[in-house]
Amino acid sequence: MEERSLRITGADKTFFNKITTTLTRMLIPTKIGLNGMLISMKRNNVIKAFENYKLSTKEYNSENAEKKYDVAYEAYLGVLDKYVMDSIYKKVRNNTASEFEKNALSKYYEVTSLKESEYIEYKYRKQKYLLELDYEGIKVNTKEKLIEKYSKFYISKMDSLYKAILKNYSIKVADNTNEYDTAKEWVYTKIFYTLEDYIQNILSLKIENGGDESIKEVVSEYEKYETYTVGKLDSKDNIEKNMILLSISRKLFTHSLPLIVAEQCYDKLLKDARILIQDTKIAQKREKIYSMLIKLIEDYNIKLLSTKVYWDSPKAREEYKEFLEKYKEIAVLKEIDFIEYVKQKEILFIRNDMKKIKDDKIDYSKILKYYKRKLVDFGVLRFLKNSYISKGKYTKTKEVA
Repeated sequence: MEERSLRITGADKTFFNKITTTLTRMLIPTKIGLNGMLISMKRNNVIKAFENYKLSTKEYNSENAEKKYDVAYEAYLGVLDKYVMDSIYKKVRNNTASEFEKNALSKYYEVTSLKESEYIEYKYRKQKYLLELDYEGIKVNTKEKLIEKYSKFYISKMDSLYKAILKNYSIKVADNTNEYDTAKEWVYTKIFYTLEDYIQNILSLKIENGGDESIKEVVSEYEKYETYTVGKLDSKDNIEKNMILLSISRKLFTHSLPLIVAEQCYDKLLKDARILIQDTKIAQKREKIYSMLIKLIEDYNIKLLSTKVYWDSPKAREEYKEFLEKYKEIAVLKEIDFIEYVKQKEILFIRNDMKKIKDDKIDYSKILKYYKRKLVDFGVLRFLKNSYISKGKYTKTKEVA
């Protein structure tokens, strides 16, 4: 009897544990269901408010419509935030979460960790995160009609968030009080990461939905970018990819990423390319990187600096005007003698870059030597034998450009 009693007690304990676990799991979906209804309601409200706001821009009540849209948007974000903490957090804690939910919570904590140190970035990135989270759910569980309506609101709002994030980075880069602060290197990385994130998730969506005239202008650049999304990229590939990102940014983010900041981003890529040439031992790879550097120098000088209005000094402006005139003269050769055109263009770019880096704080001695070798190959420079006799001994010949 005693043994039977113990067995029954043990069985009852297991039974009640199972009931408790089941009830816990039942309660969580109930909470999710409640949050789901609230999210759906607030989402519909914000879509409607957005549509009214867009229509009202041509009418007298635009200010009132914008205010209603802002209120609806704030309420919508509130329920999304509550969903993360009430539902996803509890599922992760109770070990019932999917991989998607685990990743969602991890990203949530990653964003909220910015709150103390980078509040402005946190403010925009949290909104971006919550919208992305809901959009992923909508794509899986919602009808096509709602996806179409929501996408218009989503693209519009995400556009403004990305612009705000990039503007925040631009302020940091343009701050000359910490010109040599190593933190700036991290800001450049964030800029390129944000541009790529936008192109992957928003620009691709705009192209898919037709887009406007500004989008049509960057479709060819977007197609080039897509070639860098397959396979593992090396240092050269990453620089080339970032060149494309900058080129696209000049059309889509002219105000959020102004010319002064884009110029510094180009300077960063030029520096990376030069150092990569210096560090590359294999001649064939070095030649490929050199070809990329020449293309980067052309993009920087022709696509960017040609649009520059304000210069640091009249001397710098005059030097660039002189460079541009020479470039235009060489461009005439393109139709007449393409090989000569390429040669003369390279000579112009090499000489211009040598002038810029000869007094740089970075040791560019190796690339300067490499440039001189190129000019010798083009017949512009020649090496002179420099030898002498000291104390009756012949000193090894040294080549001097």
